[in-house]
Amino acid sequence: MKTAVLLGAGGLGCSAALALHESALPLRLVIVDPDRVDRSNLARQILYRDSDVGLFKSEVAARRLNAEARVARFEPATAGALLERADILIDGTDDFETRFFANDEAVKRGIPLVHGAALGWAGQLLTVLPGRTGCLRCLFEAPPDAGPTCAEAGVLSPLCGVVGAAMARAVVQVLLGAPSEAGVLYRWDALRGTHRHLEVKRDPGCACGIVATGGT
Repeated sequence: MKTAVLLGAGGLGCSAALALHESALPLRLVIVDPDRVDRSNLARQILYRDSDVGLFKSEVAARRLNAEARVARFEPATAGALLERADILIDGTDDFETRFFANDEAVKRGIPLVHGAALGWAGQLLTVLPGRTGCLRCLFEAPPDAGPTCAEAGVLSPLCGVVGAAMARAVVQVLLGAPSEAGVLYRWDALRGTHRHLEVKRDPGCACGIVATGGT
């Protein structure tokens, strides 16, 4: 049985986790999130109810989906233990620092990464195969100095469902050995109703310092 580690049990993580749970793929899902359920987020965090407010998101989500919970932040002190048995890393976090750290750890350890993000009306998805495709640093080099968070800018709730479902599909493709969309950045503009994609070319000299080679 494959192990998938999901970072973030918010809008994206809830949708991705639910879709993976409903898939026919035998999967050990580990949900990592240090935060508690907040009533203001219930519209897009579809695994939670009013009665869950104040409880740890990872524990509630894991209980609903027969998964495993880790009430922890993904950071240097915890990354090694969290990724010890991971066959794939799913990034549904909402801050740039954690996203780039997840990218770096996945590439360094040779673990495929499915990255998703949503803010306002915009969403994006990128599947990274270490040593074979471009990664976040090949595209952006480094996190921006500052930027709005979901709490500040808001996020369209249905967009989280769209991106989260696409993340789950990408995970299944990778674990089945058919990652046809890897190395392509997909971007959604829900306001204009457009969907674009861009190939992310691998830069061997990117700041991530790719050391892993070969396939998944």
